[in-house]
Amino acid sequence: MASVEIYLVRHGQTYLNKYHRIQGWSDSPLTDKGIADAKRAGERLSKLLFAAAYASDTTRAQNTAKSILAANDTPVALTTEPAFREENFGFFEGMDTGMTWHTVGTPIGLDSFNAMIAKLTIEKTKDMFKAQDPFGDAEDNAEFWARVQPGLDKVVAAASDGDRILIATHSTTIRSIVSKYSDIDVSVAVDNGSITKLTVKDGHYKVNYYNNTEGKVK
Repeated sequence: MASVEIYLVRHGQTYLNKYHRIQGWSDSPLTDKGIADAKRAGERLSKLLFAAAYASDTTRAQNTAKSILAANDTPVALTTEPAFREENFGFFEGMDTGMTWHTVGTPIGLDSFNAMIAKLTIEKTKDMFKAQDPFGDAEDNAEFWARVQPGLDKVVAAASDGDRILIATHSTTIRSIVSKYSDIDVSVAVDNGSITKLTVKDGHYKVNYYNNTEGKVK
């Protein structure tokens, strides 16, 4: 049976993360902590032989991936893949997170993004953001997966049996993938620089672990 291992790494902390601003398709540089987050992920993954490496087309994901590959014993070339962008939050991009969660969730008694995901599911939370975006630019769940799943399929199709693949990507993207392919509670936020592992065997996805922040990875 053909099997591929995918290592999803959330980018290091950015300035918009630091300032508690919504950051989906918008972008900002890594902070000093973010650079350290990426370096730590690189150290933890340094002994794994990657057959390919991908990053979303944001600078925060690309720079995180470059740092990981720089620490690797056998680095490979990095491929940029827009499919692995973060969720598009539309009108809410760049807004203060607390104010945004209050605006979107408090009318239904949910005052944080994690609370929305826990109560509604991450899929319905995307739909709610889309419904409340006055410009209609935010992605709903169907639009999100119409972008992300073909990217995952392309990565798996290009791989050979036994390959390990690195993908530097984003918090809600990782949470959404884990939610789709496991029963893991994704109301727990994804930490900057954390590692989530998937195994894809003959087209079937399994989540091996989620939001791994310390210790050896395999």
